[in-house]
Order: sequence, then structure tokens, then C-alpha cells
Amino acid sequence: MKLAVVGVTGLVGREIREVLNEYNFPIDQFIPVASERSVGKKLEFRGEEHTIVSMDEAISMAPDIAIFSAGGSTSKEHAPRFAEVGTVVIDNSSAWRMDPVVPLVVPEINANILNEKHKIIANPNCSTIQMVIALAPLHQKYGLKRLVISTYQSFTGTGANAVRQYEAERDGQMLNGDRAYPHPIFANCLPHCDVFLDNDYTKEEMKLVHETRKILNDQNIGITATAVRVPVFGGHSESINVELGNSFEINEVIHLLDDAEGLVVEDDIQNNKYPMPLNAHKSNDVFVGRIRRDDSIENGLNMWVVADNLRKGAATNAVQIAQYVKDNIMVLTN
Repeated sequence: MKLAVVGVTGLVGREIREVLNEYNFPIDQFIPVASERSVGKKLEFRGEEHTIVSMDEAISMAPDIAIFSAGGSTSKEHAPRFAEVGTVVIDNSSAWRMDPVVPLVVPEINANILNEKHKIIANPNCSTIQMVIALAPLHQKYGLKRLVISTYQSFTGTGANAVRQYEAERDGQMLNGDRAYPHPIFANCLPHCDVFLDNDYTKEEMKLVHETRKILNDQNIGITATAVRVPVFGGHSESINVELGNSFEINEVIHLLDDAEGLVVEDDIQNNKYPMPLNAHKSNDVFVGRIRRDDSIENGLNMWVVADNLRKGAATNAVQIAQYVKDNIMVLTN
């Protein structure tokens, strides 16, 4: 097993290395790939020192799997080049998510759509992943009619520049380099995740609409979203108002969610127990709580969903896809 990590020095790249270790992912040859300014530098992985290589060198080595976390333009240019030499590319960017021939995968929900013909596989947006983990069991049993979503997203989702901006503002220092946001993020909330589109929604908000429908294979779900960037170091939180297609009992919903793979129910308000990003940090699970009926609409439900955006929202989901490919696709084709 030859595995490449493209964007290995970034925030998500570092998490991918940690998750590969936690999952005991078998690797015979580890190929770290980064930008030209990092080529030739050393990094440690599994007790050994590895030299960071260029994109061209990595492609010449024809890895079995390449996990990309290097931005959309990089993925658009280089993912097909890896695919041409037989590599299965698992991409964290938005570049391929809405391509009709590229599968958009959350393993707990739809890994079964993958086959040996898929050489590029898209990892969904971080906020989408954690949400659909909680919604998929409900959709399967009751049907989803409409979703009203408000997200509270960590600045770490924007990348290293956002971390530098937050830390400089927190410490009262002048910011050296580019700002990630047009306003302060420390002690502030910005209703502005990604760029604004012609419909006055942001790109992040529309990802929640389009990606959810694609993953759940249902274009009829009504979805609207407001995405907010918050001064939380790690973890995205979501308030989700759900209108189901059929009647339900709260205890039945809680039991259904409690049985779902990758989902942890934390819902004990008598003891102030509910999901929080502070507790979700470094966890590979998605947490759901504050599960309660919305009496303002028929078959209405409210829930609060939290996950570490760099873990299940990116690195963990990608490694889980790689694990599925290794166990179920490569076994069949080798």
C-alpha cells in the first residue's frame, strides 16, 4: 500500500496523519506531498523521517491512494493526473463535489455507491458531513421535508491564515500577512462563511443545500441555511430545524439516532449534558443533543449537532473512505 497525502503540512494534512495512526491504516510507503516551498523538507510519521516530494514526483510513484487537502485549484489540476496512473484520489476540496460522475461520500451513509471505476472521490464539506450523519437515519425512516440550518463554525475551517488572525487579535498584536476575514474574528461572530453569491447566500450556505441533496439522493428536500463563523478554536456546531414527512415519537427518534453509526447522543438537560465543540475536539464522532419537538409545525423537530471540523469534517471522513476503498474495492480488483 502506497499512500500519498497532498497538502501534508496544512491543518487538515496534520490531522490526516494523526487519524491514519489512530485507524492503524496499513501503509508500506508513505508519500508526503506539499507546495514547492516545502519540497525537500523533512517530517516525522510513525517514528520515521520522510522527505516531502513534489506533485510530479508523487505522480511518478503511482500511489494506490492519494488523499488531497490542498485546495480546489490544486485538485482540479492534479487529481486527474493521479487518476491517470491508477491512483484513487480522495479529495477534501469543493472542486469535484457537484460533478455528476464523481461520488460524494460519507462512508456511514453511502460508501456502497463506490466501485473500481471511481478514481476520484469527493469528501463533502465539513458542515455537511456532520449534519447528514444525524439526518440520514431520520430521512430513511420518516423522510425529510424541509431543513432550516444555522451553523456556528470554527475559524479553523478557513485555514492557517484564520488561525494566525485569531491569535494575533487575541494577543493584541499587529497581524503580519494577509487577513482571512474582513473583520475581527476574536470576540466576534461573522455571518459570512466563504464568498457571497448572486442569490445573497454564501457559497458555504449553498454547499449545505446541494451536497445534502446529493448525498441523501433526494432533490426534493427543502433546505435553507445561514452559516456563521465564530471564535471557537475547533469544532462546528449546528442548530437544525427539521420538518419530517411522517409523524414520530421523540423517544423513537432518540433511539434511532443512538443506534446510528458514527453518532453519539448527548441529551441529558437535567444534568446540563449536551454537545459542545470543546468536548468534541479531536473526536472522530458526531454528537447530537437538544432533541425536541417543534410544535410550531407538523412533524417538526429541533436538534443540535457538533463535530470537530478538522476530524470528521475532513480528515477522518477521508481516511474512512480510504479504508473502505482498501477493504472493498482494491481487494476485488487486485
